[in-house]
Amino acid sequence: MLMPAMGACASRLGSSSAPSLKLLLICGEMLVMVQYSHMADVVLQTINLTKEFTKRKGLSSPRHFFDKVTFTAVRDVDLTVERGEIFGLLGPNGAGKTTLTKMLCTLMLPSGGSATINGYDIVRQQNQVKRSIALISSEERSFYWRLTGRENLKFFAALYGLSGRAARSRIDEVLELIGMAAAADRRFQEYSTGMKQRMALARGLLADPEIFFMDEPTKGLDPVATRQLHDFIRDELVRQGKTVVLATHHLAEAEQVCDRIGIMSNGEMKACGCVSDLVGEASLIEYFHLLIEESRLEQ
Repeated sequence: MLMPAMGACASRLGSSSAPSLKLLLICGEMLVMVQYSHMADVVLQTINLTKEFTKRKGLSSPRHFFDKVTFTAVRDVDLTVERGEIFGLLGPNGAGKTTLTKMLCTLMLPSGGSATINGYDIVRQQNQVKRSIALISSEERSFYWRLTGRENLKFFAALYGLSGRAARSRIDEVLELIGMAAAADRRFQEYSTGMKQRMALARGLLADPEIFFMDEPTKGLDPVATRQLHDFIRDELVRQGKTVVLATHHLAEAEQVCDRIGIMSNGEMKACGCVSDLVGEASLIEYFHLLIEESRLEQ
């Protein structure tokens, strides 16, 4: 069943969504009209999105070495995200968050279902999708460590079609925005983990995308760098009207940063809504305890 955005959470995105929700519940005649106005702001939508991996059993079963087994990493995910929303994909390691993110970023083809970004199909219209998004991951490997931060950004700017004065101006702008202007001419290999993550954010900002996908962006960051990244997401990206999809296994991070969350477990979307509402659900208490314990063990 498709999960509607439901105006996100009224307390975080404004009170205008609450009357729309009441109309949906009270007056059936208003249903089509309210949903139509709501769908106009949808930037991400998935329907039964699925990803399966097939591999040989190998040495785990010598008698059936060449037999194939299928593993479903993401199963029938229905999701809707609104423009300007900070949406969290919350789940423990192995829940399917990264696989889902990679499919939405056109880095991995789905096995079934469909998804659109800004109305563009992630399979048939990949170029249009790529122009709308930026991916920021904790497993960043695309920077050249012997080049300076500024030189790296010049390289990425060229890939985005920026050159000359336009590229220099945009690079200076994003470096100032993320607080890295003073360190821009140091080699990338000299940066701390937090500074490297800021440079990944700068690279994403270069092309001025509408949607930011962030896969465990605070992994390995100290508390100060984590808070700075959270502030940047909540303040600067929201001010610019950007949409953020944040994958995390930290319940506290999701609660502090996100307007809504989708809870993932074993590749499935188990629930969707505000953290404050979902925490009170009896069926999810054990799940939240698992996330809290996982976060505690990392400290």
